[in-house]
Amino acid sequence: MQAGRTQRREVEVLVIGGGPSGSISSALLHRQGIKTLVVEKQKFPRFVIGESLLPFCNEVLKEAGFLDAVEAHGFQYKNGAAFSHNDEYRYFDFCDKSTQGSGTTYQVQRGDFDKVLIDCAIKQGVEVLFEVEVEDICFDENGASACLSNGEIIHAKFVLDGSGYGRVLPRILDLESPSNLSAKRAYFTHIEDNISEVLYDRNKILITTHPRFRDVWFWLIPFSNGRASIGVVGEPQRLEIDGKNDEEILKSHTYEAPMLKRLLDKAKWDTPIRSISSYSKDVKALFGDRFLLLGNASEFLDPVFSSGVSIAMQSARLAASLVPKILKGERVDLQAQYADELMIGVNCFRAYVEGWYDGRFQDVIYVKNPNHHIKRQICSILAGYAWDKQNPFVMKPKEALSALEGYCKS
Repeated sequence: MQAGRTQRREVEVLVIGGGPSGSISSALLHRQGIKTLVVEKQKFPRFVIGESLLPFCNEVLKEAGFLDAVEAHGFQYKNGAAFSHNDEYRYFDFCDKSTQGSGTTYQVQRGDFDKVLIDCAIKQGVEVLFEVEVEDICFDENGASACLSNGEIIHAKFVLDGSGYGRVLPRILDLESPSNLSAKRAYFTHIEDNISEVLYDRNKILITTHPRFRDVWFWLIPFSNGRASIGVVGEPQRLEIDGKNDEEILKSHTYEAPMLKRLLDKAKWDTPIRSISSYSKDVKALFGDRFLLLGNASEFLDPVFSSGVSIAMQSARLAASLVPKILKGERVDLQAQYADELMIGVNCFRAYVEGWYDGRFQDVIYVKNPNHHIKRQICSILAGYAWDKQNPFVMKPKEALSALEGYCKS
Protein backbone atom coordinates (compact mmCIF):
# COMPACT_ATOMS: atom_id res chain seq x y z
CA MET A 1 0.00 0.00 0.00
CA GLN A 2 1.21 3.51 -0.74
CA ALA A 3 2.50 5.70 2.07
CA GLY A 4 1.21 9.19 2.74
CA ARG A 5 -2.47 8.39 2.43
CA THR A 6 -4.44 9.52 5.46
CA GLN A 7 -8.04 9.56 4.20
CA ARG A 8 -9.46 6.23 5.33
CA ARG A 9 -13.03 5.04 5.55
CA GLU A 10 -14.99 1.85 5.96
CA VAL A 11 -17.67 0.33 3.76
CA GLU A 12 -19.17 -3.12 3.71
CA VAL A 13 -18.83 -3.70 -0.03
CA LEU A 14 -16.59 -1.96 -2.57
CA VAL A 15 -17.80 -2.27 -6.17
CA ILE A 16 -15.23 -1.57 -8.88
CA GLY A 17 -16.90 -0.24 -12.02
CA GLY A 18 -20.20 1.52 -12.65
CA GLY A 19 -21.40 -0.43 -15.69
CA PRO A 20 -24.46 -2.73 -15.65
CA SER A 21 -22.97 -5.30 -13.24
CA GLY A 22 -21.73 -2.61 -10.87
CA SER A 23 -24.91 -0.53 -10.86
CA ILE A 24 -27.21 -3.54 -10.45
CA SER A 25 -25.19 -5.31 -7.76
CA SER A 26 -24.79 -2.10 -5.74
CA ALA A 27 -28.51 -1.31 -5.95
CA LEU A 28 -29.53 -4.83 -4.94
CA LEU A 29 -27.09 -4.75 -2.01
CA HIS A 30 -28.23 -1.29 -0.92
CA ARG A 31 -31.83 -2.51 -0.88
CA GLN A 32 -30.71 -5.08 1.68
CA GLY A 33 -29.23 -2.40 3.92
CA ILE A 34 -25.59 -2.98 2.99
CA LYS A 35 -23.29 0.07 2.84
CA THR A 36 -21.85 -0.04 -0.67
CA LEU A 37 -19.42 2.23 -2.52
CA VAL A 38 -19.02 2.20 -6.31
CA VAL A 39 -15.75 3.45 -7.82
CA GLU A 40 -15.83 4.24 -11.55
CA LYS A 41 -12.76 5.49 -13.41
CA GLN A 42 -14.69 7.34 -16.12
CA LYS A 43 -17.27 10.11 -16.26
CA PHE A 44 -20.69 9.05 -17.57
CA PRO A 45 -21.96 8.96 -20.24
CA ARG A 46 -19.05 7.32 -22.09
CA PHE A 47 -18.88 5.25 -25.24
CA VAL A 48 -19.25 1.48 -24.81
CA ILE A 49 -19.89 -1.10 -27.51
CA GLY A 50 -22.55 -3.77 -26.93
CA GLU A 51 -25.88 -2.11 -27.62
CA SER A 52 -28.30 -5.01 -28.09
CA LEU A 53 -29.89 -6.26 -24.87
CA LEU A 54 -31.71 -9.58 -24.43
CA PRO A 55 -35.17 -9.96 -22.81
CA PHE A 56 -33.58 -11.75 -19.84
CA CYS A 57 -32.04 -8.37 -18.94
CA ASN A 58 -35.50 -6.89 -18.31
CA GLU A 59 -36.11 -9.43 -15.56
CA VAL A 60 -32.98 -8.30 -13.69
CA LEU A 61 -33.61 -4.60 -14.37
CA LYS A 62 -37.02 -4.99 -12.75
CA GLU A 63 -35.52 -6.65 -9.66
CA ALA A 64 -33.07 -3.77 -9.26
CA GLY A 65 -35.80 -1.14 -9.64
CA PHE A 66 -34.35 0.16 -12.91
CA LEU A 67 -36.86 -1.01 -15.52
CA ASP A 68 -39.27 1.94 -15.31
CA ALA A 69 -36.43 4.39 -15.96
CA VAL A 70 -35.16 2.34 -18.90
CA GLU A 71 -38.65 2.10 -20.41
CA ALA A 72 -39.18 5.85 -19.99
CA HIS A 73 -35.97 6.80 -21.76
CA GLY A 74 -37.20 6.04 -25.29
CA PHE A 75 -34.73 3.36 -26.34
CA GLN A 76 -35.45 1.27 -29.45
CA TYR A 77 -37.94 -1.52 -28.71
CA LYS A 78 -36.63 -5.03 -29.48
CA ASN A 79 -38.63 -8.23 -29.83
CA GLY A 80 -36.32 -10.63 -31.62
CA ALA A 81 -33.29 -11.42 -33.74
CA ALA A 82 -33.03 -11.75 -37.52
CA PHE A 83 -30.36 -13.57 -39.51
CA SER A 84 -29.39 -13.19 -43.15
CA HIS A 85 -26.97 -14.97 -45.48
CA ASN A 86 -27.00 -14.04 -49.15
CA ASP A 87 -30.68 -14.48 -50.08
CA GLU A 88 -31.62 -16.41 -46.93
CA TYR A 89 -33.50 -14.63 -44.10
CA ARG A 90 -34.70 -16.08 -40.80
CA TYR A 91 -36.00 -14.48 -37.63
CA PHE A 92 -36.77 -15.47 -34.05
CA ASP A 93 -39.67 -13.90 -32.15
CA PHE A 94 -38.52 -13.69 -28.53
CA CYS A 95 -42.11 -13.86 -27.32
CA ASP A 96 -42.43 -17.33 -28.89
CA LYS A 97 -39.99 -19.17 -26.63
CA SER A 98 -40.16 -22.12 -24.23
CA THR A 99 -38.98 -20.24 -21.11
CA GLN A 100 -41.35 -18.03 -19.13
CA GLY A 101 -40.37 -14.38 -18.81
CA SER A 102 -40.15 -11.18 -20.78
CA GLY A 103 -40.00 -11.55 -24.55
CA THR A 104 -39.08 -7.96 -25.32
CA THR A 105 -36.28 -5.57 -24.44
CA TYR A 106 -34.36 -2.67 -25.98
CA GLN A 107 -31.52 -1.75 -28.29
CA VAL A 108 -29.59 1.01 -26.60
CA GLN A 109 -26.78 3.46 -26.99
CA ARG A 110 -24.73 2.07 -24.14
CA GLY A 111 -23.43 5.44 -22.99
CA ASP A 112 -26.99 6.58 -22.30
CA PHE A 113 -28.13 3.18 -21.01
CA ASP A 114 -25.30 2.78 -18.52
CA LYS A 115 -25.90 6.32 -17.25
CA VAL A 116 -29.60 5.61 -16.73
CA LEU A 117 -28.68 2.57 -14.64
CA ILE A 118 -26.04 4.22 -12.46
CA ASP A 119 -28.29 7.27 -11.97
CA CYS A 120 -31.01 4.91 -10.72
CA ALA A 121 -28.56 3.39 -8.24
CA ILE A 122 -27.58 6.85 -7.01
CA LYS A 123 -31.23 7.86 -6.59
CA GLN A 124 -31.76 4.75 -4.49
CA GLY A 125 -28.95 5.91 -2.19
CA VAL A 126 -25.82 4.20 -3.53
CA GLU A 127 -22.66 6.31 -3.29
CA VAL A 128 -20.67 6.50 -6.54
CA LEU A 129 -17.26 8.09 -7.10
CA PHE A 130 -16.71 8.96 -10.77
CA GLU A 131 -13.29 9.55 -12.37
CA VAL A 132 -11.63 7.61 -9.55
CA GLU A 133 -9.53 4.48 -10.06
CA VAL A 134 -8.47 1.62 -7.83
CA GLU A 135 -4.68 1.85 -8.02
CA ASP A 136 -3.84 -0.98 -5.65
CA ILE A 137 -5.65 -3.41 -3.38
CA CYS A 138 -4.58 -5.82 -0.63
CA PHE A 139 -6.65 -8.61 0.91
CA ASP A 140 -6.48 -10.14 4.37
CA GLU A 141 -8.77 -12.14 6.65
CA ASN A 142 -10.80 -9.00 7.45
CA GLY A 143 -11.46 -7.90 3.89
CA ALA A 144 -9.62 -5.56 1.54
CA SER A 145 -7.86 -2.19 1.60
CA ALA A 146 -7.98 -0.32 -1.68
CA CYS A 147 -5.88 2.72 -2.63
CA LEU A 148 -7.90 5.10 -4.80
CA SER A 149 -6.58 7.69 -7.22
CA ASN A 150 -8.27 10.48 -5.19
CA GLY A 151 -6.03 9.74 -2.21
CA GLU A 152 -8.51 7.71 -0.18
CA ILE A 153 -7.96 4.28 1.29
CA ILE A 154 -11.16 2.28 1.40
CA HIS A 155 -11.45 -0.70 3.70
CA ALA A 156 -14.21 -3.07 2.62
CA LYS A 157 -15.36 -6.38 4.00
CA PHE A 158 -15.97 -7.61 0.45
CA VAL A 159 -15.12 -6.52 -3.10
CA LEU A 160 -17.07 -6.98 -6.34
CA ASP A 161 -15.12 -6.34 -9.54
CA GLY A 162 -17.42 -5.11 -12.30
CA SER A 163 -14.67 -3.20 -14.12
CA GLY A 164 -15.39 -4.81 -17.49
CA TYR A 165 -12.51 -4.69 -19.96
CA GLY A 166 -10.49 -2.88 -17.28
CA ARG A 167 -10.34 -6.21 -15.39
CA VAL A 168 -8.87 -4.59 -12.28
CA LEU A 169 -8.64 -7.59 -9.94
CA PRO A 170 -7.56 -10.08 -12.64
CA ARG A 171 -4.62 -7.78 -13.41
CA ILE A 172 -3.66 -7.01 -9.82
CA LEU A 173 -4.12 -10.58 -8.57
CA ASP A 174 -2.65 -12.28 -11.66
CA LEU A 175 -5.87 -14.09 -12.54
CA GLU A 176 -5.72 -13.53 -16.29
CA SER A 177 -6.01 -16.67 -18.42
CA PRO A 178 -6.09 -17.16 -22.21
CA SER A 179 -9.49 -17.74 -23.78
CA ASN A 180 -10.11 -21.03 -25.57
CA LEU A 181 -11.85 -19.08 -28.35
CA SER A 182 -9.73 -18.05 -31.33
CA ALA A 183 -8.65 -14.42 -31.50
CA LYS A 184 -11.07 -12.23 -33.41
CA ARG A 185 -11.05 -8.62 -34.58
CA ALA A 186 -14.04 -6.30 -34.80
CA TYR A 187 -14.46 -3.06 -36.75
CA PHE A 188 -17.49 -0.97 -35.80
CA THR A 189 -19.10 2.45 -35.72
CA HIS A 190 -22.42 4.30 -35.43
CA ILE A 191 -24.06 5.61 -38.58
CA GLU A 192 -27.11 7.57 -39.70
CA ASP A 193 -28.65 4.56 -41.40
CA ASN A 194 -31.33 6.22 -43.58
CA ILE A 195 -32.98 2.83 -44.11
CA SER A 196 -36.11 3.28 -46.22
CA GLU A 197 -37.00 -0.34 -47.03
CA VAL A 198 -40.60 -0.84 -45.91
CA LEU A 199 -40.16 -4.46 -44.84
CA TYR A 200 -37.09 -3.79 -42.67
CA ASP A 201 -37.84 -4.59 -39.01
CA ARG A 202 -36.15 -2.09 -36.66
CA ASN A 203 -37.44 -4.11 -33.70
CA LYS A 204 -34.84 -6.82 -34.29
CA ILE A 205 -31.07 -6.98 -34.38
CA LEU A 206 -29.88 -8.18 -37.79
CA ILE A 207 -26.98 -10.64 -37.81
CA THR A 208 -25.59 -11.24 -41.28
CA THR A 209 -23.16 -13.94 -42.39
CA HIS A 210 -20.48 -12.79 -44.83
CA PRO A 211 -21.28 -14.01 -48.37
CA ARG A 212 -17.83 -15.66 -48.78
CA PHE A 213 -16.67 -16.45 -45.24
CA ARG A 214 -19.08 -18.24 -42.89
CA ASP A 215 -16.86 -17.40 -39.91
CA VAL A 216 -17.22 -13.66 -40.56
CA TRP A 217 -20.40 -11.88 -39.57
CA PHE A 218 -21.96 -8.42 -39.22
CA TRP A 219 -24.26 -6.81 -36.71
CA LEU A 220 -26.76 -4.09 -37.54
CA ILE A 221 -28.46 -2.68 -34.45
CA PRO A 222 -30.97 0.11 -35.14
CA PHE A 223 -31.63 2.82 -32.55
CA SER A 224 -34.78 4.83 -32.00
CA ASN A 225 -33.28 8.06 -33.39
CA GLY A 226 -32.59 6.88 -36.93
CA ARG A 227 -29.05 5.85 -36.17
CA ALA A 228 -27.58 2.35 -35.93
CA SER A 229 -24.56 0.42 -34.77
CA ILE A 230 -22.78 -1.51 -37.52
CA GLY A 231 -19.83 -3.86 -37.12
CA VAL A 232 -17.99 -6.79 -38.67
CA VAL A 233 -16.28 -9.59 -36.73
CA GLY A 234 -13.82 -12.24 -37.84
CA GLU A 235 -10.27 -13.48 -37.62
CA PRO A 236 -7.85 -10.68 -38.58
CA GLN A 237 -6.52 -12.46 -41.68
CA ARG A 238 -10.10 -12.72 -42.99
CA LEU A 239 -10.84 -9.02 -42.52
CA GLU A 240 -7.65 -7.17 -43.35
CA ILE A 241 -7.37 -5.78 -46.88
CA ASP A 242 -3.98 -4.64 -48.13
CA GLY A 243 -3.69 -0.88 -48.42
CA LYS A 244 -7.05 -0.15 -46.79
CA ASN A 245 -7.67 1.64 -43.48
CA ASP A 246 -10.23 0.67 -40.84
CA GLU A 247 -13.07 2.65 -42.43
CA GLU A 248 -12.42 1.22 -45.88
CA ILE A 249 -12.23 -2.31 -44.45
CA LEU A 250 -15.58 -2.03 -42.64
CA LYS A 251 -17.35 -0.46 -45.62
CA SER A 252 -15.85 -2.90 -48.12
CA HIS A 253 -17.00 -5.96 -46.20
CA THR A 254 -20.39 -4.45 -45.35
CA TYR A 255 -21.30 -3.71 -48.94
CA GLU A 256 -20.35 -7.24 -50.02
CA ALA A 257 -23.37 -8.58 -48.11
CA PRO A 258 -26.42 -8.27 -50.40
CA MET A 259 -28.95 -7.36 -47.69
CA LEU A 260 -26.67 -4.83 -45.99
CA LYS A 261 -25.77 -3.27 -49.34
CA ARG A 262 -29.47 -2.80 -50.07
CA LEU A 263 -30.41 -1.52 -46.61
CA LEU A 264 -27.48 0.87 -46.19
CA ASP A 265 -27.25 2.29 -49.69
CA LYS A 266 -28.08 5.78 -48.36
CA ALA A 267 -26.28 5.48 -45.01
CA LYS A 268 -24.21 8.39 -43.76
CA TRP A 269 -20.93 7.17 -42.27
CA ASP A 270 -20.35 10.15 -40.02
CA THR A 271 -18.52 8.65 -37.02
CA PRO A 272 -14.91 7.44 -36.82
CA ILE A 273 -14.44 3.68 -37.12
CA ARG A 274 -13.24 1.88 -34.01
CA SER A 275 -11.66 -1.55 -33.76
CA ILE A 276 -10.83 -4.07 -31.06
CA SER A 277 -8.94 -7.34 -31.26
CA SER A 278 -8.36 -10.42 -29.09
CA TYR A 279 -11.30 -9.38 -26.93
CA SER A 280 -12.27 -12.86 -25.67
CA LYS A 281 -11.01 -13.21 -22.09
CA ASP A 282 -10.93 -15.80 -19.33
CA VAL A 283 -9.71 -16.03 -15.73
CA LYS A 284 -8.20 -18.68 -13.45
CA ALA A 285 -10.91 -18.17 -10.80
CA LEU A 286 -14.20 -16.27 -10.51
CA PHE A 287 -13.84 -15.65 -6.79
CA GLY A 288 -11.57 -15.52 -3.76
CA ASP A 289 -12.16 -15.38 -0.01
CA ARG A 290 -13.21 -11.73 -0.12
CA PHE A 291 -14.06 -10.99 -3.74
CA LEU A 292 -16.16 -11.97 -6.74
CA LEU A 293 -15.58 -11.14 -10.40
CA LEU A 294 -18.62 -9.85 -12.29
CA GLY A 295 -19.44 -9.72 -16.00
CA ASN A 296 -16.63 -8.94 -18.43
CA ALA A 297 -14.14 -8.64 -15.57
CA SER A 298 -14.39 -12.42 -15.34
CA GLU A 299 -14.93 -13.73 -18.85
CA PHE A 300 -16.02 -12.31 -22.18
CA LEU A 301 -16.98 -14.70 -24.96
CA ASP A 302 -18.03 -13.05 -28.20
CA PRO A 303 -20.63 -10.46 -29.24
CA VAL A 304 -22.48 -12.64 -31.77
CA PHE A 305 -25.45 -13.42 -29.50
CA SER A 306 -25.32 -10.22 -27.39
CA SER A 307 -24.69 -12.30 -24.29
CA GLY A 308 -22.30 -9.93 -22.51
CA VAL A 309 -24.80 -7.74 -20.66
CA SER A 310 -26.95 -10.76 -19.73
CA ILE A 311 -23.95 -12.51 -18.18
CA ALA A 312 -23.00 -9.30 -16.38
CA MET A 313 -26.49 -8.89 -14.95
CA GLN A 314 -26.77 -12.53 -13.88
CA SER A 315 -23.40 -12.31 -12.12
CA ALA A 316 -24.59 -9.16 -10.31
CA ARG A 317 -27.83 -10.83 -9.29
CA LEU A 318 -26.03 -13.91 -7.95
CA ALA A 319 -23.45 -11.82 -6.10
CA ALA A 320 -26.13 -9.68 -4.46
CA SER A 321 -27.86 -12.80 -3.17
CA LEU A 322 -24.69 -14.32 -1.67
CA VAL A 323 -22.63 -11.42 -0.29
CA PRO A 324 -25.15 -10.53 2.46
CA LYS A 325 -24.94 -14.11 3.72
CA ILE A 326 -21.16 -13.96 3.74
CA LEU A 327 -21.20 -10.68 5.67
CA LYS A 328 -23.47 -12.29 8.27
CA GLY A 329 -21.02 -15.14 8.71
CA GLU A 330 -23.25 -17.74 7.07
CA ARG A 331 -21.65 -20.60 5.20
CA VAL A 332 -21.62 -20.00 1.44
CA ASP A 333 -20.10 -22.33 -1.14
CA LEU A 334 -18.95 -19.82 -3.76
CA GLN A 335 -17.89 -22.55 -6.18
CA ALA A 336 -21.31 -24.21 -6.21
CA GLN A 337 -23.52 -21.20 -5.56
CA TYR A 338 -21.69 -18.60 -7.67
CA ALA A 339 -19.13 -19.99 -10.12
CA ASP A 340 -21.00 -23.16 -11.12
CA GLU A 341 -24.34 -21.34 -11.35
CA LEU A 342 -22.92 -18.52 -13.46
CA MET A 343 -21.06 -20.93 -15.72
CA ILE A 344 -24.28 -22.74 -16.66
CA GLY A 345 -25.17 -19.77 -18.86
CA VAL A 346 -21.61 -18.94 -19.87
CA ASN A 347 -20.96 -22.49 -21.05
CA CYS A 348 -24.31 -22.56 -22.82
CA PHE A 349 -23.50 -19.41 -24.77
CA ARG A 350 -19.95 -20.65 -25.37
CA ALA A 351 -21.20 -23.84 -27.06
CA TYR A 352 -23.38 -21.92 -29.49
CA VAL A 353 -20.67 -19.32 -30.15
CA GLU A 354 -18.32 -22.16 -31.11
CA GLY A 355 -21.12 -23.71 -33.17
CA TRP A 356 -21.70 -20.40 -34.92
CA TYR A 357 -18.10 -20.08 -36.06
CA ASP A 358 -17.73 -23.70 -37.20
CA GLY A 359 -21.03 -23.41 -39.09
CA ARG A 360 -23.09 -26.02 -37.19
CA PHE A 361 -25.30 -23.52 -35.40
CA GLN A 362 -25.70 -21.46 -38.55
CA ASP A 363 -27.10 -24.59 -40.17
CA VAL A 364 -29.66 -24.71 -37.34
CA ILE A 365 -30.54 -21.03 -37.79
CA TYR A 366 -31.04 -21.31 -41.55
CA VAL A 367 -32.74 -24.73 -41.65
CA LYS A 368 -35.83 -24.87 -43.84
CA ASN A 369 -39.12 -25.85 -42.19
CA PRO A 370 -37.81 -25.82 -38.60
CA ASN A 371 -39.39 -27.90 -35.86
CA HIS A 372 -41.42 -25.39 -33.83
CA HIS A 373 -40.71 -27.04 -30.47
CA ILE A 374 -36.95 -27.02 -31.08
CA LYS A 375 -37.05 -23.47 -32.39
CA ARG A 376 -38.81 -22.27 -29.21
CA GLN A 377 -36.11 -23.87 -27.02
CA ILE A 378 -33.36 -22.27 -29.10
CA CYS A 379 -35.23 -18.97 -29.03
CA SER A 380 -35.12 -19.04 -25.22
CA ILE A 381 -31.32 -19.08 -25.34
CA LEU A 382 -31.18 -16.32 -27.96
CA ALA A 383 -33.47 -14.30 -25.64
CA GLY A 384 -30.91 -14.69 -22.86
CA TYR A 385 -32.53 -17.41 -20.75
CA ALA A 386 -29.32 -19.45 -20.67
CA TRP A 387 -29.84 -20.41 -17.02
CA ASP A 388 -33.15 -22.24 -17.60
CA LYS A 389 -32.29 -25.70 -16.26
CA GLN A 390 -35.47 -27.16 -17.78
CA ASN A 391 -34.20 -26.45 -21.28
CA PRO A 392 -32.05 -29.32 -22.66
CA PHE A 393 -30.37 -26.85 -25.02
CA VAL A 394 -29.06 -25.09 -21.89
CA MET A 395 -27.93 -27.98 -19.72
CA LYS A 396 -26.36 -30.09 -22.48
CA PRO A 397 -25.60 -27.58 -25.24
CA LYS A 398 -22.79 -29.50 -26.96
CA GLU A 399 -24.81 -32.71 -27.06
CA ALA A 400 -27.86 -30.81 -28.29
CA LEU A 401 -25.85 -29.11 -31.01
CA SER A 402 -24.43 -32.44 -32.18
CA ALA A 403 -27.92 -33.95 -32.22
CA LEU A 404 -29.17 -31.05 -34.34
CA GLU A 405 -26.74 -31.89 -37.15
CA GLY A 406 -29.05 -34.72 -38.19
CA TYR A 407 -32.07 -32.45 -37.79
CA CYS A 408 -30.52 -29.94 -40.22
CA LYS A 409 -29.89 -32.63 -42.83
CA SER A 410 -33.34 -34.21 -42.63
